[in-house]
Amino acid sequence: MSASLFAPFSFRSVDIPNRIVVSPMCQYSAIDGTASDWHLVNLGHLALSGPGLVFFEATHVHPEGRISPHCLGLYSDENERGIKRVVDFLKTWSKSRIGIQLSHAGRKGGTQPPFAAGDLPIDPPLWQPVAPSALAYDEGWAQPRALDRAGIAGVIADFVAAAKGAQRVGVEVVELHFAHGYLAHQFLSPLSNRRDDEYGGSLENRMRFPLELFTAVRAALPAEMPVGVRISATDFVDGGWDLDASIALVRKLAERGCDFVDVSAGGLSPLQKIHPAPGYQVGFAKAIRAATGIPTIAVGMIVDPEHAEQIVRDGDADFVALARGFLREPRWVWEAADMLGGESFVPPQYQRGRQIAIPKPSPR
Repeated sequence: MSASLFAPFSFRSVDIPNRIVVSPMCQYSAIDGTASDWHLVNLGHLALSGPGLVFFEATHVHPEGRISPHCLGLYSDENERGIKRVVDFLKTWSKSRIGIQLSHAGRKGGTQPPFAAGDLPIDPPLWQPVAPSALAYDEGWAQPRALDRAGIAGVIADFVAAAKGAQRVGVEVVELHFAHGYLAHQFLSPLSNRRDDEYGGSLENRMRFPLELFTAVRAALPAEMPVGVRISATDFVDGGWDLDASIALVRKLAERGCDFVDVSAGGLSPLQKIHPAPGYQVGFAKAIRAATGIPTIAVGMIVDPEHAEQIVRDGDADFVALARGFLREPRWVWEAADMLGGESFVPPQYQRGRQIAIPKPSPR
């Protein structure tokens, strides 16, 4: 029996060679939002072992929508040229399909980067973030400015412009970031959205901004280009966003032409109670897939190839996405192919190394 993990899958006109995804991973290494040499090398080498889909990290649609001053953006001509340089490399030297995660950090924006890499400035100047309501993420965080209706329309226009820019430079799949406590998630959760207008209060109202955002981006891109979303299935906080609300949102997204849902969790509140373990979020992807029929990507400490194979084979999700697993082992796809009997892409420059069977120590 062939490995399910290495079966192809198609979104609209995009044929993806296998079910392995490189998750978006913030690198805090951009210069005024523009991809640097680091991005070229990082995504380039992660794509060389043949994952089916490789995502650019959270790519912000406005300078003040960035998490930090060192985060990636797609809001200027220079940003666009930086993304294109990486896309051109990936299309020349790998077989992976190329995705980008478009994001706005909302109240979690305007923060200092966790480190200063290379010659990037230490302690760069910050800005006041925006949010659905003037509620800070936590004590010690900046109080955001609540978006008015014109501000909401401006954010949607920024996402549309970034999506069109992504298409121009050759990105093949767009993912909108509705997870991890960033702006769209802030509108969804009653813990962060205290508005009393048509964008707050009821579940229908709290879903309004994300649904308007998705609809505008979907309409702005060609029909053959896939558009999906990443969501946090739950806040892991009593009284917050939960799985039932996520299913309701995904049903609405499916009606509007959403092609997939990348199912994560948490990130909205420091009060969250999470107990991580291998595959601890897979159940959310399984439940959403079963309730809505939409293709899902499962995430969450999936590092063992046999575990990844089981998730896809059993129908818990259509794809598995790895983040830290790829940082530790950039050739994870080769390891999975050896273990499961699948076929993976190998650049001709690496063929000699791929053909070496490295013996594993026998158990004592």
